[in-house]
Amino acid sequence: MRRHLRQNIKQLTTSYSSGFYSPRHVVDCALDDAVKLKDLNAFIKLTPELALHQAKESALRYHEKQQKGPLDGVTVAVKDNFCTKGITTTCASKMLQDFVPPYNATVYERLVNAGAVLIGKTNMDQFAMGSGTVDSIFGPTKNVWSKSLENNDWCIAGGSSGGSAIAVASGICYAGIGSDTGGSTRNPAAYCGVVGLKPTYGLVSRHGLIPLVNSMDVPGIFARSTSDCVDILNAIAGPDRLDSTTISKPYHPIALPEPEQIDLSKIRIGIPKEYHCTGLSPEVLETWAKIADILEDGGAMVKQVSLPHTPSSIYVYSILNQCEVASNMARYDGIEYGHRADDDRSTEDLYAKTRAEGFNSVVKNRILSGNYFLLRENYNKYFEKALRVRRLIANDFQNVFENVNADENVDILLTPTTLTDAPLYKDFISLSNRDQCAVQDYCTQPANMAGIPALSLPIRLSQQGLPIGLQLMANVLNEQLLLTVTRWIEAQVGFDCLNNEQLYNIRK
Repeated sequence: MRRHLRQNIKQLTTSYSSGFYSPRHVVDCALDDAVKLKDLNAFIKLTPELALHQAKESALRYHEKQQKGPLDGVTVAVKDNFCTKGITTTCASKMLQDFVPPYNATVYERLVNAGAVLIGKTNMDQFAMGSGTVDSIFGPTKNVWSKSLENNDWCIAGGSSGGSAIAVASGICYAGIGSDTGGSTRNPAAYCGVVGLKPTYGLVSRHGLIPLVNSMDVPGIFARSTSDCVDILNAIAGPDRLDSTTISKPYHPIALPEPEQIDLSKIRIGIPKEYHCTGLSPEVLETWAKIADILEDGGAMVKQVSLPHTPSSIYVYSILNQCEVASNMARYDGIEYGHRADDDRSTEDLYAKTRAEGFNSVVKNRILSGNYFLLRENYNKYFEKALRVRRLIANDFQNVFENVNADENVDILLTPTTLTDAPLYKDFISLSNRDQCAVQDYCTQPANMAGIPALSLPIRLSQQGLPIGLQLMANVLNEQLLLTVTRWIEAQVGFDCLNNEQLYNIRK
């Protein structure tokens, strides 16, 4: 195991400053590991020339004591639906297989401005429409915690941001950027044993994130610890004049206390009864109960709460998702950019053949379903009613966080992230995409409906030796409290995502 991987971001950059490690050494190790671990299929494209150039510039800044900030020389991976100037951005699709953006997404631009080093663009489900990272034209991503990587006897990484999760879980990068529309950061974070944060909607710019569902898309963060997650969030959050949906008030960087300084005596933890649902594995339930007990023993008040519209959430999400997909996918017609079919008989034929060739069956099905829901005769029956129920779901969260009766309020919600540990690939693909997402996103997508911050934290390993994570949710713009409580739990459980026999064997 690389010794520098045992350090968090702050410790790494301190080592850079002292000269103990150099950015070039860490980047060389990252690129070497990315090749050794290529069977995991975490990356769609590695960027070695850019990474070495950025590492060289970072080393010079440290030599001259002119570091850009706490991320200078830190290795990162970016999901391949964030635009990167001069680097292909494919959304893991044939439609955008050769698309090279002329600009950077704001998230990536801010990472570069903070001195971070890009190792590569990571694998994902096509256009982020999935929960397993199995629908990419570049092949599926494999979970590094799998007992075997042969045949189909390996576990999925989760999705749709599975590549970024594996890039972090395997130790290639210190942090990864994903997108989260219904759980696409938290889901793979739970399966891969890393921290996965979905910030408040609008806290981080969506400019340059190729849209799936504009009203729910949020850039997400993968890291191996809460403190690393905070360092990335502080670098990328804040208003952006290029994205009108960002929150306009200034962002104040988060500073977390040390675990021993955290006082839980005034923290109220809510356990939503609706998340104890069909399909929840005994091991996840046991883990959930154990952490609730640990929080209570630590001084927090733990009580059951109700989010009554949770069972309706997955249906509402499906309708709204498909409606916005139908709208967003209309731009891919083969005229201005992206794949273009070899058919010049008519404009209509060109459109039809381009879209038939460029989209997989999952994307096509969502486009067709979305257009059906948006038909004049169906608009009120489906789309409008879904919006009304979405408001009820958001109100459920508001009622538990901001109840008029202050004694009924809670500060944090504790739930499972996923219902089980990572399923085997062969079992996962036996289900339709719709059923995959309905099961995998049950606990995660309500937070996107309400726009609240949510985080998945790895807790323990299952009897199969696979990570089990739990989800914490807080009120809008309450990332400070969310991450503080997360850090306290993290210190109690001591989960080590690099303590992985499979990872060690592959590297060896």
